[in-house]
Amino acid sequence: MVAVFNKELLSWYLITLKLKEAIDAGFQAERASTESPEPPQDHDNQQQAQVRHPSEPLEGIDEETGKPSIVQVRSDSVPHESEWIISIREKLEQARKNEASFSWEKLSIYRVPRSLRDPANPKAYIPQVVSLGPYHHGRISLQEMEEHKWRALHRVLQRHKQDIKIYLVAMEAMEEDTRACYELPVSWTSEQFVEMMVLDGCFILELFRGAAGGFKALGYAMNDPVFSMGGTISSIQRDMIMLENQIPLFVLEKLLSLQLGKNDQKGLVARLALGFFDPLVPTEQLTSSDRNRLESSHRFSKDVPFDPLSEQGGLHCLDVFRRSLLHKGTQQAPRQWFRRWSHSKGVADKRSQQLIHCVVDLKNAGVRFQKRKTDRFWDIKFENGVFKIPRLLVHDGTKSLFFNLIAFEQCHMDTTNDITSYMIFMDNLIDSAADVSYLHYCEIIEHWLGSDAEVADLFNRLCQEVVFDINDSYLSELSKQVNTYYNHKWNAWRATLKHRYFNNPWAIVSFVAAVFLLLLTSAQTFYGVYSYYRPSS
Repeated sequence: MVAVFNKELLSWYLITLKLKEAIDAGFQAERASTESPEPPQDHDNQQQAQVRHPSEPLEGIDEETGKPSIVQVRSDSVPHESEWIISIREKLEQARKNEASFSWEKLSIYRVPRSLRDPANPKAYIPQVVSLGPYHHGRISLQEMEEHKWRALHRVLQRHKQDIKIYLVAMEAMEEDTRACYELPVSWTSEQFVEMMVLDGCFILELFRGAAGGFKALGYAMNDPVFSMGGTISSIQRDMIMLENQIPLFVLEKLLSLQLGKNDQKGLVARLALGFFDPLVPTEQLTSSDRNRLESSHRFSKDVPFDPLSEQGGLHCLDVFRRSLLHKGTQQAPRQWFRRWSHSKGVADKRSQQLIHCVVDLKNAGVRFQKRKTDRFWDIKFENGVFKIPRLLVHDGTKSLFFNLIAFEQCHMDTTNDITSYMIFMDNLIDSAADVSYLHYCEIIEHWLGSDAEVADLFNRLCQEVVFDINDSYLSELSKQVNTYYNHKWNAWRATLKHRYFNNPWAIVSFVAAVFLLLLTSAQTFYGVYSYYRPSS
């Protein structure tokens, strides 16, 4: 076959070829009448003579001049172009199938974007002991825990005298909705996916129920390496709160209802999860009197206390734990995507994210810091130049928790950015080890890390690549109040006077004595001048 890139030129070429054949036929007829006939040529040779090699030039008609011209044709152009177009169509067809088979509305368990991953904390998003769900299933370093998962499933079936088939059938009915919760289509067979959901879900429920009512009541030995309150339970808690290591909450609720033989178990899994993850709460435990006082104050506030038994439930364990930290109702105010991802001022700009100054600067400007007694670690107040900040506990589990909470708020649009706002606010407060040291002195930060410098580095790394709009922060108005107080010169002068002359009791005594001597000297000078001009009679 031959290829000509210009259709009109090809038409002229075909017309010319036909005319040439007609002229040649007439010329041969005249020669046949005048000359003796030649023996007929072989048919195969005629076809071979008529076939032109693809790489040979073809004679055609120039469109502009109308004169014959030579057209160079390429035999490899059409096949190459066809393969290219076919490959593109195949990719588009695959994209259409993916779009049709994937529901973005139900997506709730995400892979952490590469831009959010901190190279200095690679373990913050990757489980180290147990894998849950499809993202990290099959990792060699996590295979040891698979034996304990099967042991937990066997214990569940033995304790409730059930057959595995009822769990498999229930999960098969929910497979489509469960797959839609994960990012990108999960390339697993139906049997593999259902088996994983049953195995991982029963393992989670055994941990939840054991932490609530005791593992001994479930039939486990006191020195069990996994199903006990010692051993690796703290590492398991840290892995189970990671964003990429979640199981949909409705899967856990269905499995628990099968175990208990009751259909309506809304909110019970959420309550068990909160009890299991309670050691990860980054604030101090309140006394009964303080808790009663806070509950009475919340009764008159606009905030709706979090109810784990609510009909709304949650998406997964990380979502439930986040809502409990915020102590708000389950109805979250969704963000507008065009505000979050716009390029307006205050979005993804580190200079615009400077809400307030650091602790040392605020201290020099006369701002005081006090610990606030509340179980809401994010509930910060500023009144009359006094910062009232709840106590924050920082340890290895807290680091991973905050990284994953921020990642979830960045990925899931139907959530507020309260945790992200708090972390960016604290990032502005803490610039160096001196800031951490002073907050520790005020009993606002308590940490179990290596040094104050490590805590400062943690806060400075938490929100490095976070997309954040200052106007959407619940602390934006408070930041304006702090900056107004900071920019008032009289507050800075008063603070300088206090720090320089009233920083200890001896300095106060010296200052009072100096003022008293100055008054005596002034009085002596006054009476000396007065007696000179008004001598006594």
